[in-house]
Order: sequence, then structure tokens, then C-alpha cells
Amino acid sequence: MQHVILYKKENCPLCDDAEALFDLLKHDYSFEVEERDIHSNDDWLEAYQISIPVVHIGETELDASEITYEKLEQALKELK
Repeated sequence: MQHVILYKKENCPLCDDAEALFDLLKHDYSFEVEERDIHSNDDWLEAYQISIPVVHIGETELDASEITYEKLEQALKELK
């Protein structure tokens, strides 16, 4: 099973959208999503506060402006 990290915060509609995309992709790919609240870690907050949600899949990092079904799917395919 592949490991995906989703940096997010509460009350974030874009974060909710990213989670919904992962729900769709779970039907075709085997992965688990580790959700990390950026307000629980100062380093995460500093790194990602203006770009959340941020997704790490293997060596791929996607920020809010890049997260689409197609890009997430491509990153998951590259992990296989």
C-alpha cells in the first residue's frame, strides 16, 4: 500500500476537495492518506500556510494550485 501525506487545516474547502479526490481514487489505487494539520507543527505551518492543501506522493509534491484528479492519479501511477 502506498503512503500519501496531505497537509491541511480545519475549515479549508480546498482541503475538503482534495480529500474528495482521494476518495474517488481509492477505488482504483491502493494507498493510505496521512492527514497532517499544519497548525500542529510550526515547521509545517511555516512551509505550507499559504499553499495548502499540499500533497506528497513519493517524490511528487503538489500544492493547492496543482491538485487535480489527473495529477494525483499520475503521481499514484508513478509509485507502482
